[in-house]
Amino acid sequence: MNDATGDGPRGDEHESAYALLQRGLELLRKRHFAQAAIVLERADRAEPGKGSILEALGRAYFNSGQLDRSRAAFEALLEVDPSAHYAHFALGQSLKRLGRASEARTHLRLAVALSPASPLYRGALQRLGPAPAADAASPDDVSPDAGSASTT
Repeated sequence: MNDATGDGPRGDEHESAYALLQRGLELLRKRHFAQAAIVLERADRAEPGKGSILEALGRAYFNSGQLDRSRAAFEALLEVDPSAHYAHFALGQSLKRLGRASEARTHLRLAVALSPASPLYRGALQRLGPAPAADAASPDDVSPDAGSASTT
């Protein structure tokens, strides 16, 4: 049976993870974020733990307003590659929108540290503003900075 989002000859249930990823990326380019998420979920089921799929899936979730799913996808991507600066940035943005500013700040700092030349990452961290005085002095705010990049 052909998939409703299939526009090529491989719209069946045996479509490869690569073909699903390509279709999902095309849907992202066309700004069909919820449809992209559906296709990319299939790709993730076909090939779990693949970084390129997780990144695209996280972007689809984020742009379709599925922030908790976006957070989970970028956390999974960081389990695969803890040094993925874009994943830290995107996780920070997801956490920020979920109202978890302290956690967002940690990941945005890591994104900036991993890719210091990125004005996108620096701007996102600056827009978040400084840490509240209570958070800045808290040992709980300091230890996740060191642990986030090394725990997988």
